Amino acid sequence: MIINIRDVSWERGNQAILSRISWKVEKGEHWCLLGLNGSGKTTLLNMINGYIWPMEGSMSVLGKRFGEFDLRELRKSIGWVSTSLQQKLYGGETALKIVLSGKFATIGLYDRTGLEDMDKAEKLMKALGCSSLAERTYDTLSQGERQRVLIARALMASPKLLILDEPCTGLDVFAREQLLQMIEGVAGQEDAPTIIYVTHHVEEILPCFTKTMLIKDGQVFAAEESSKVLTSEVMSDFFGVPVQIDRKGGRSWLSVKRDIWI
Repeated sequence: MIINIRDVSWERGNQAILSRISWKVEKGEHWCLLGLNGSGKTTLLNMINGYIWPMEGSMSVLGKRFGEFDLRELRKSIGWVSTSLQQKLYGGETALKIVLSGKFATIGLYDRTGLEDMDKAEKLMKALGCSSLAERTYDTLSQGERQRVLIARALMASPKLLILDEPCTGLDVFAREQLLQMIEGVAGQEDAPTIIYVTHHVEEILPCFTKTMLIKDGQVFAAEESSKVLTSEVMSDFFGVPVQIDRKGGRSWLSVKRDIWI
């Protein structure tokens, strides 16, 4: 079991952020976590990474039950790409050094690396189409280039779980499609980690994400096969407005019915 969450709740002040969340992710599955801003996605991710603890319920990640394992060690087996991580990195550091730092899950490269580490970093950057960025500093990269570097960094430690938290934020449509194609390639590898892809855009849910969880107001709205979740009926109930879901190229595309604004 990669993730096993049972009746987990979490509050900030007197406000319920997560309410009795239950979710299971099996090895070999790739999930999409979809919800609007303020739905509780970020809180759930922070909990999975061991940065906050459930106030009620129980959970285990990668077979490690919270309260019985050093979560600092657990994080070394989790690759996490997020906007908050981008803001913490040193802009003057080269892309190659940022990728290498992923082995140690540190901000900045302080540990000694060997030829084997260098070879792995270079292979990852080549596979993700960012070899040419190796000696460029992070602050000179475009948003799309930064995301490729961060994914390479996340894969450097050969994680068992890879969390991609809204990786297409800030990308134009062409950069988004290039990044999604690259992510699909990572998911298709024989030794691929389990991937959790977080978004609030239906069109980003690739065919490789065969299961989808919808989270709304801190609660699980639905969690099953993507084909059963991504329908006009379910998504209209989820968003609270009538929407149309169309399938094209193996992906779902959402449109809002115009007459709701009249």
